[in-house]
This record gives sequence, structure tokens and C-alpha cells, in this order.
Amino acid sequence: MGYVSGVQGVSGWIRVFSYSEPREQIVNYRQWQLRNEANEEQSCEVVTGRRQGKTVVVRLAGIEDRDAAATLVGQQIYIDRRQFTATREGEYYWADLIGLQVVTDKGIQLGVVENLLETGAHDVLIIEGKQRRLVPFVMGEVVKTVDDKQIVVDWVIDWVTDWAVDQDPED
Repeated sequence: MGYVSGVQGVSGWIRVFSYSEPREQIVNYRQWQLRNEANEEQSCEVVTGRRQGKTVVVRLAGIEDRDAAATLVGQQIYIDRRQFTATREGEYYWADLIGLQVVTDKGIQLGVVENLLETGAHDVLIIEGKQRRLVPFVMGEVVKTVDDKQIVVDWVIDWVTDWAVDQDPED
């Protein structure tokens, strides 16, 4: 859902970079799991929070000073899936798409969704396979089906490669 990006002030507030949309939505999930680089987890309760510029500032229960807040910097924020609201038909949380296999409608394996990228027009799947691919997540036009195991896309595999090879660098 995000990560602790820094401390805010001296009374234990943390700055959070949130992947949720809108960013401040993350404070509505009252129970967080924080995970450090050693994969150690701790449960935290959100007391309050608000958007502040591109980040969100949050007060967690039991974190009373800047030193305690500083120990959380860099930790990833996870939310229990049961806290999410149900999606409508054709809507997906990014967390539901990460890890799915991606295959073309011709049956060619592209790889696994590593992450997504938000752009102004639409989200983009970041797919890791034999090579990294960026595929727009446009339902119906590019993305044909999504289930709990795979995403089927209408995508020409070598479009970018062919285009790049055929272009004169001086053009």
C-alpha cells in the first residue's frame, strides 16, 4: 500500500508515500502491517492522518517521538485484504494483478505482472519475462480477460523491438 518515507516533526508523526488513490485513502485502513528489510513484521494502529503535498502524514498508536518514528523509515506498509472494499465487475486492485501470468490471445507467455505504473491516460502493467514489457491496462481493447491466475492481452510481442530496429537513428 505504500512505505514510510520519513519523519514529520518531533512528536512521532511519520511521512508515508501511499500507492492508494486518492493517496490519503491509506489512513482509512486502521490496521497496518509494517515490514522491514529483514521481513520482520509489526502490527500498527492508525490514530489519525492527512494528505500533505504528495505524501501523507500519519500518527500511529504508541509512536510518541521522533526517535521512535525514525525506526520505521523505509518499512513497507501492508493492509489485510479483508479491509478492502469490494470492486465492481471489471475493476481490480493492483494487488490483485501483481503476480498474475500474462499471456497473449495467441497463447504466447509474456511473463508475470511485477508492478503497475500510473500514467495520465491509464495504468500500465510492468511484466517481467524474457524481457521487461510495458503493456497498457485498457480493458476490452488490450486486456481481454482477467482471472485469478492470468491476464490475457491482445498484444504484438515484437512491436517495440521491430520498430526500434527499423528506425534510422538519424530520423
